[in-house]
Amino acid sequence: MKFTLSWLRDHLETEATLEQILATLNTIGLEVEGVEDRAAALAPFRIAHVVEAEQHPNADRLRALKVDVGDGTLRSVVCGAPNARAGMKGVAALPGAFVPGTGITLKAGEIRGVKSEAMMLSSREMGLGDDHSGIVDLPEDAPVGTPYAEWAGLGDPVIEISVTPNRGDALSVRGVARDLAAAGLGTLKPWGAEPVAPAYPTPLEWVIEDPRACIQVFGRAVRGVTNGPSPKWMQDRLTAIGLRPINVLVDITNYFTFDLGRPLHVFDVAKVKGRTLTMRLGREGDEYLALNGKTYRPTPEDIVIADEAGVESLAAIVGGETTGCDETTREVFIECALFDPVRIALTGRRHQVHSDARARNERGLDPAAQRAMIEAATRMVMQLCGGEPSTITEAGAEPAWQRQATLRFERIAGLGGSSIPPEGAVASLERLGFSVLARDAAQVTVAVPSWRNDIASSGSAYRAGGTELTQEPGIDPARARAAAEGADAVEAECDLLEEVLRLEGLDAIPAVSLPAEGRLPLPSLTPRQSRTVLARRVLASRGLAEAVTFGFAARGIASYFGEVPDALRVENPIAADLDQMRPTPVATLLQAAGRNAARGYPDVSLFEIGASYLAPSPEGQLNTAAGVRIGRTPRHWSEPQRAVDALDAKGDALAVLLALGIAPAALTVTTDAPGHYHPGRSGILRSGPKLPLARFGELHPRVLSALGIDGPAVAFEVLLDSIPDPKRKKKSAPELPAFQPVRRDLAFLVDSTVQADALLRAARGAERNLVAEVSLFDRYAGNRLPEGKVSLALEVVLQPRERTLTDAEIEAVIAKVVAAVTKATGASLRG
Repeated sequence: MKFTLSWLRDHLETEATLEQILATLNTIGLEVEGVEDRAAALAPFRIAHVVEAEQHPNADRLRALKVDVGDGTLRSVVCGAPNARAGMKGVAALPGAFVPGTGITLKAGEIRGVKSEAMMLSSREMGLGDDHSGIVDLPEDAPVGTPYAEWAGLGDPVIEISVTPNRGDALSVRGVARDLAAAGLGTLKPWGAEPVAPAYPTPLEWVIEDPRACIQVFGRAVRGVTNGPSPKWMQDRLTAIGLRPINVLVDITNYFTFDLGRPLHVFDVAKVKGRTLTMRLGREGDEYLALNGKTYRPTPEDIVIADEAGVESLAAIVGGETTGCDETTREVFIECALFDPVRIALTGRRHQVHSDARARNERGLDPAAQRAMIEAATRMVMQLCGGEPSTITEAGAEPAWQRQATLRFERIAGLGGSSIPPEGAVASLERLGFSVLARDAAQVTVAVPSWRNDIASSGSAYRAGGTELTQEPGIDPARARAAAEGADAVEAECDLLEEVLRLEGLDAIPAVSLPAEGRLPLPSLTPRQSRTVLARRVLASRGLAEAVTFGFAARGIASYFGEVPDALRVENPIAADLDQMRPTPVATLLQAAGRNAARGYPDVSLFEIGASYLAPSPEGQLNTAAGVRIGRTPRHWSEPQRAVDALDAKGDALAVLLALGIAPAALTVTTDAPGHYHPGRSGILRSGPKLPLARFGELHPRVLSALGIDGPAVAFEVLLDSIPDPKRKKKSAPELPAFQPVRRDLAFLVDSTVQADALLRAARGAERNLVAEVSLFDRYAGNRLPEGKVSLALEVVLQPRERTLTDAEIEAVIAKVVAAVTKATGASLRG
C-alpha cells in the first residue's frame, strides 16, 4: 500500500513530522516497507531553455539543439523528440547524471558527427510516467537552471507499508489515517457524502441472477460528462504510487480504490448492449477482452458482469475493453458492489490476475458504506467531468455485518504481558471506532465497526452462500469440534486484545536500543551558494564594504549601464526615480558611493552580490559580484597614496576568480568592455577566447558626470553564473618532481601596443612538457629604446621530470620559447 504524505494529511489533522508518522506506523503494526523521495532521484536534472533548434545535418529524424541550463554555457544536444523546438523549456540531464527511466548514466558523446553534451528528457526517462511521445514541455515561466524536482513540487514523500491479509481497511489512506489518529498522532477528519439529487431516470438496471455472484450492488449514471485528462493533483498522486493516469473517469475509480479503499468500475453507457447489467456466474463459452489487453474465459465458479451481448467484466478483478470509457464517453455508469471475498480471491488466483481491486475485495470491504460511496463518486464525477446524475439503481441487500466482542481486562496482563489500565484499553478501542455496549470492573463489550470485518469473525463479516472457509475434511471430528469451540471462545477477545496492544505500541516491550549511528552534518549550502559566500569573503578581505542596494534605478541612470527594455520597466515603482530594473549592480553601487562622497567620505570601496537584469526571463537575471572604488587608495606606511586605477578593479576581479578555482593560465584579457567603462582603460577576463567571466576598468567620464561624481572611479563585475562548476577530482598524493627547476630570464623588445598576455601565452605553449611557469617581472620604456617600443622581461621556469637537462637541451627549449614569442607578437630578443 502506497500513499504520499500530503494525501495522508487530507484525512489526518496532525502536526506530526514524517519521522513521527513512520515510527508510529511501525509500532501499530503497519510496517513501513520504504519511503521514496522522488526529488532525490531527480536531483541532477535542471530546467533548460532550448535557444536554437536546427535539423541535424546527417539525420532526418534528429535535431541539433543549443541548450542553456542556467550556467551561462550553451550546450550542443542531439535530440530525436518531435516536439523539440527553439524557445521551449524542458528538463536536461548533464553528463554523469543517472537517468532512471533508461537505467544509464549519461556521458557526453557524438551522434552522427554532432556533439551531444546533455540530454533532454521525457516523462518516462525521468521515471514519472509512460509518456515518451516527446520531451517534457514546461511553461514559459519555468526558471532556467532550477532543479526540476524542486520546481515541480516532487518533494512529497511516498510511503509504502506492508498490510497483513486481515487488514483490508488499512488498504486505504483513510484507514491508515484512522489508525494513526487512534494511536494519538492527530485527529481523523470527518468524511461524509451528501446525497446528489437525481435529474433523470437511470438508463441501466442491475439484476443479481445468482445470490452467490453478488451480495449488494449500486449503480448510477451521469450524462453530459466530458472525459479527458484528470486534474494535475490527481495525476500527481496516482503517478506517485505507481499508477498510470488514463483519463479522468478511470482515474476517479483508481483514486477511490486507494483513498477510501473502495474499488469502483465505470461503464460507457453507449457501449452497453441493452438496459440490464447482470451479476452472474460464468458459463460455458463465456469470453471477453479485458482492459489489460488479455482475453479471459470465466469458469462457472467466477463472478462476471454481463449485458445482452455477453460478459463485460470479471467482477471485482478486471474490467472489459468493450464498455471501457474513453474520450468519446458522454454518459457514464458507476458500479459500486459488494462481493464474496473468498470467491473473489479464488477467481483471482485461478486466472492469475493481481489487481488493486482484487486485493481489497478479497480482504473484505465496508458493507455499510455502499450508498455513501456511490454518492461520493457521483459528486466527484460531476465536479471533474460535469454532467447531471440519474437515479440510483440497486440490487441485493446489505448483509448482517453487526457483531460484538468482549474483552476481559485481566487478559491484558495475563495474555498480553502489558500493564495497560482498563481505561486506556477502552479508550483505544473507542478511538478505533468501536462503541461500548456494556462495561463493568472485569470486562467490556463493544460493537465492532462495519469496516473491521477481521474482528470477531471467521475471516470475514459477510458471506455469499457456499464459500465459507471450513476445516480440513479429513480431520478427526472430536478434534475439529474442540478447535471450533475454542476458537469461538477466545478469537474475538484476542482480536480486541491485539488492537489494544498494538495501539500502545510494539516498542512498549522493554528492549535495549542499538547505539545511534553517528553522521556528519549535511551541507547547508549548495555549491553555487558556497560560491557566493566565498566571493563575499574574498571581497571583504580586500577592504571593500558590502552594500545592499535596490534592484532598480532611475531609467535615465540605468541607460548609461546597458539596455533598458520596456519589459524591465517597473509598472508601480516605490519611487519615481526607481522605475527600471538595473542592468548591473554597478549602477546602484556607484550611486551609493557618490552619496558617501557627497557627505565627506570621498574614498569609498563598496561591493554587492546581486542580480543584473538583462531580460524578463530567468536566464536574463544574472548573479553578479560587483564592486566600485572611488577616490584614492588608503594611506599606508609602505607606499604613498594614489588614485585608484583599472588595475585595482582587475585585481579585485582576479582575486574572486582565483578563489573560485579559475586558473590564471586559463584567463585571457580582451578590451571590449561595455560602454559604461573607459575605452582603453578597461577589459574583460575570459575563459579561453569566448566565455566572459568578469569585466573591469575605469568608469567612463560621461557616466561619472551624469552621476555627479568627481572621480576617479573604477568598477568590476564577476559573472558568477558563468563560472563553471569545479570538476570533482580524486584525491591523490601531490606530484613532487625529483629534479630542480631551471630558471631563465628573457627580455623582449616589442611594440607598445602589444599586450603582455600575448607574450605569456606564446611562451607557455612553446614546450608544454617542460615549461612549468612563465611570468612577467619587468616592463621598461624610455631612453635607449626606439620610439613606440617597450621592453618586457619574462621569467621562464623549466621543470625536468625524467632526468636532469643538459645545457644543450636547455638552450634548445629556450630557443623554442624565443621563436614562439617572436612569431606570435613580432618581438625580438634584447641583447
